[in-house]
Amino acid sequence: MPKFMFIYHGGGRPETPEEGEKVMAAWMKWMEGIGSDMVDPGNPAGLSRTVSVDGVSENGGSNPVSGYTLVNAPDMDAACAIAKGCPILEGGKGTVEVAEAMDM
Repeated sequence: MPKFMFIYHGGGRPETPEEGEKVMAAWMKWMEGIGSDMVDPGNPAGLSRTVSVDGVSENGGSNPVSGYTLVNAPDMDAACAIAKGCPILEGGKGTVEVAEAMDM
């Protein structure tokens, strides 16, 4: 079965411990719903740097990527359907980019 990367953009850190618990519960519920198709639940991303032929540059204290997850799905439409339930979408604070992880 093909694997798909969910690349998260945006979102934000919870402002209180109570909000953090609520956010974590939503993520855990969503991930449990994916079941055995969860390949790697991933992690949030820390601050990044961009490496190019011209050198290494800082990203101005922000990250274009806020995290990732890797799932199995039969096709892109099914992967997008799974991503539509992602808690990062709540309140319009973030997006999920979906791309197939191509086998080589």
